[in-house]
Amino acid sequence: MRLIAFMLALCAVSAPASAQSWKEYSYPDYAFRVSFPAQPTVETTTYPAADGHAVPAQIYSVAQDNGVFKMTVADLTNAALEETAVIDHAVAALSKDGEIKVNIPARVSRVFGRQLSILGTDGSRSSIAMFYHEGRLYQIEGKSLPNSNATADAIRFQQSLIFTDNASNGPPGDRGPRRGDRADRGGGGRGRRDAAARCADTAPAPDAAKFDCRNPAAAPAPY
Repeated sequence: MRLIAFMLALCAVSAPASAQSWKEYSYPDYAFRVSFPAQPTVETTTYPAADGHAVPAQIYSVAQDNGVFKMTVADLTNAALEETAVIDHAVAALSKDGEIKVNIPARVSRVFGRQLSILGTDGSRSSIAMFYHEGRLYQIEGKSLPNSNATADAIRFQQSLIFTDNASNGPPGDRGPRRGDRADRGGGGRGRRDAAARCADTAPAPDAAKFDCRNPAAAPAPY
């Protein structure tokens, strides 16, 4: 028994720090939860909206040597913008210094949006999702920095977003694929996040950037 206990303790000590430090953070004022690899910093700032106005925004972020993990929530309640304008503007801003490899519908529960994979001109790789919901832009971006091996973590971060208000931004019927249908039915958000984490953790970094963990049948992105 002592030998088993010793081996378990040894495994815990030798496990990668990144695997031990991921934690879910909840922000009820903005009705979402998301997982970060470390305690995020919170910045009150502004976001340049599609109509040229700067709107209030919150940025939750963690910067590490190999990756940057950022969640932006922009308040567009007074902007009177259509969803298409909001999303198209965000896509254009995010892709100005890179090439879009994947641009597909995204869905978290009953909230619909877009999912992007972007290869930066500097060699970085970003996994991004964005949603226009309840008058706010929710934009989550995991970026693997050039010459790093954080693509799996970038995907894991982007996949971790959960909306907690049980509301919808879409009409009856599906506008895009549901994230992790099987996992959702089995155990709520946790099953979905575990499935995404397994996909990200088991795929080599170059391959992790090619596949959508929400939808393994999706066509690979040609990184």
